[in-house]
Amino acid sequence: MNPKIPQSVLVVIYTESLDVLMIKRADADDFWQSVTGSKDRLDESYFETAVREVFEETGIDCGPGSALAGCLLDWQLENIYEIYPQWRHRYGPGVTRNTEHLFGLRVPVGTVVHLSPSEHTAFKWLSYMQAAEACFSPSNAEACLMLPRFANHQIR
Repeated sequence: MNPKIPQSVLVVIYTESLDVLMIKRADADDFWQSVTGSKDRLDESYFETAVREVFEETGIDCGPGSALAGCLLDWQLENIYEIYPQWRHRYGPGVTRNTEHLFGLRVPVGTVVHLSPSEHTAFKWLSYMQAAEACFSPSNAEACLMLPRFANHQIR
């Protein structure tokens, strides 16, 4: 297995009423999060990574030509954080920090979610405040709390 690239995306999926999709990781007890994932290639853009990860983890298609094309908003924010020790073995030797690029994806109420069972075991929709409280990751919680600011700037 190739080492993971320490460049990833965080995609907050939400509805017009600011309910946020939270998904439970399969490899960690009670670890709820938004869609996250690393680049597959160094030349893969963050946007391409976000589209791919959303589809792989939830079955929601927001790529070009889809019904949700144009609904993925790049928040133009990045977090740099220490990789949790339990996941460092997935990266190359000496890699301890990750750069995470933030996106929001607005979806209609009732959007069907199909989880990847190898990655996630459950999902739930929570208000953005409840989602922030449920998040294991501090950067994910902060992104949920920023949602009203970014959702109000998204052109519909």
